[in-house]
Amino acid sequence: MTELSTIKGVTKPMQARLSRLGLQTLDDVLLHLPLRYVDETHLTPVRALRIGEQAQVQGEIIHAETQHRPRKALICQLQGDDGGLLHLRFLHFYPSQVAALKPGMRIRAFGEPRSGFFGMEMVHPQCRAARDDVPLSEALTPIYPTTAGLSQPSIRKLVRWALAHGDLSETLPAEVYASLELPTFAESLHLLHNPPPAVDLRALEQRCHPVFKRLAFDELLAQQLSMRLHHARRRAQGAPRLKQLKHLTSALLQSLPFSLTDAQLKVWGEIAQDLAQPHPMQRLLQGDVGSGKTIVSALAALQAVENGWQAAVMAPTEILAEQHFRKMHDWLSPLGIRVAWLTGTQSKSVRQAALDLVASGEAQVVVGTHALFQEQVQFSRLGLAVIDEQHRFGVHQRLALRKKGEQPHQLMMSATPIPRTLAMSYYADLDVSVIDQLPPGRTPVATRLVADSRREEVLTRVREACHQGRQAYWVCPLIEESEALQLKTAMETYELLTASLPELRVGLVHGRMKPVEKQAVMQAFGVNEIQLLVATTVIEVGVDVPNASLMVIEHAERMGLSQLHQLRGRVGRGAAQSACILLYQTPLSETARARLKIIYENTDGFEISRADLQLRGPGEFLGVRQSGVPLLKIADLERDAALLEVARQVADRLLHKSPGLAEAHLARWMGRAQEYVKV
Repeated sequence: MTELSTIKGVTKPMQARLSRLGLQTLDDVLLHLPLRYVDETHLTPVRALRIGEQAQVQGEIIHAETQHRPRKALICQLQGDDGGLLHLRFLHFYPSQVAALKPGMRIRAFGEPRSGFFGMEMVHPQCRAARDDVPLSEALTPIYPTTAGLSQPSIRKLVRWALAHGDLSETLPAEVYASLELPTFAESLHLLHNPPPAVDLRALEQRCHPVFKRLAFDELLAQQLSMRLHHARRRAQGAPRLKQLKHLTSALLQSLPFSLTDAQLKVWGEIAQDLAQPHPMQRLLQGDVGSGKTIVSALAALQAVENGWQAAVMAPTEILAEQHFRKMHDWLSPLGIRVAWLTGTQSKSVRQAALDLVASGEAQVVVGTHALFQEQVQFSRLGLAVIDEQHRFGVHQRLALRKKGEQPHQLMMSATPIPRTLAMSYYADLDVSVIDQLPPGRTPVATRLVADSRREEVLTRVREACHQGRQAYWVCPLIEESEALQLKTAMETYELLTASLPELRVGLVHGRMKPVEKQAVMQAFGVNEIQLLVATTVIEVGVDVPNASLMVIEHAERMGLSQLHQLRGRVGRGAAQSACILLYQTPLSETARARLKIIYENTDGFEISRADLQLRGPGEFLGVRQSGVPLLKIADLERDAALLEVARQVADRLLHKSPGLAEAHLARWMGRAQEYVKV
């Protein structure tokens, strides 16, 4: 792996700029692909120029002047070799450009002609001296992603050096790329960095040319190899063997006022079997909003407890963590299990008492927020770590909790269903269980899109629902007024609704309230002492009030699809017909319109997640930037889904039959990243 710091001519300032682009090795430079191309392989007569079509012309500067009104500009008149006249206009220029564009200078100019006040003109064309000893380009000119202080010529020079001195050897057996009708690695890079004039430029720029397909496959294969190696490393580690004794777990199942669905029983069987193995479980449990993941995690915790180990349950928000604590306490306390509650907002004495219970092992199940992985928290025998809404935690946070025990089993849960291609790619090193069935009694939620101008109708709907004995949520995205966004705030909305609906008991909850205040409001809402709850998105997950049948979401156009789906899942938990009203402000952007259309037409979490992935990309969708997994730069999960299937199969074959090639392939594509074990 050749470091750029070892290459002559790459200065320290240049290294810093290249590093900002993620370029540290020669392999990085080779895989730094152009964004687009310009055709400087031929000259167009000035008289043949067509408005809007980029072209290169050659001629002599016959006049140049700097104008100061209406704004400062350098105006040059170019007489083409064919006698045609073209004006060149520069709004930002340097003294060196003025000197290079003096009358009498012969130049080549590349740009997009347009109609100007004095006739045909080009604004800020690329110019160079036209000398007889400088031939026209033989290939299209690549335009690369760059950063401040790094010019296109300097990047092109470095790429040319990398193509001449870098390692372009194959890391794949010939039959692999031949069976997919793909070019070699070297052919692909040479064509991408120096495409001939006859190339299908449209296919190249839209990334559907076979050379892009080859590199996309290589990248997907590297990711699959990395995931499988991470999985194998974990399987090689020891972990507490938590056998299926079925004393406490059977007792819990018998005590429940409901029966588990077939889907819950299936995933519980997979988890129970994993826990009994002598290597760490690393399983992702996903299920749509309200599918019943919490009871499955309680059963997993009990399997750890009945084997003499502790279980920790961590959630990203205090409201969600408290919801878990209350359910765990209600389910497990009758079985003689001590459940502890740990959060950063507890008083010093209460917190110390909880810490003592955890350290002594008296607390067999510990529920909390980020406070669980703080340094002062010491477990007696941590055997299982459950992480809810796992994508909200960074890689180091998840690792910190795991380090509280000696290779504890890990169960991660997510109510954001992961599209199949994303799971195959970024979670290929995890075992995945899916609860694809909702418990009986859940009613479908009707979704309505309502413009903000019809707010009075919405107020009437809320009043009617509450008069019928039901409850409602009114969700606002901000706590305090933001002039930049001009959104309705929870504070303002609370005051307006209290005034507009004086006969209703209205409550307010938001993230900046003290935990005690928040808890009091949520408890009052839970027992119907509050009929209408005004809230920020802190209620997005974990709130379970079956009597709430109506939700109004302010500025729905500003929220992401997953968040809207999560919020909508707070209603429809009882037998009454439920509705979610999405209030939006006009005019809508194209993206906002697309989001609202998707959430209106779909109730299936997986379909919504698939659409969300297309709109936002994998990094933002799952917080992958926080997960320790390199994001794909070339491959596209939707476009290259078929290649991903093949990459999975080839990864298995390479690891078993050609581990040396697998190692070389990983080194080329991931470099140091392959050493980072995903947790």
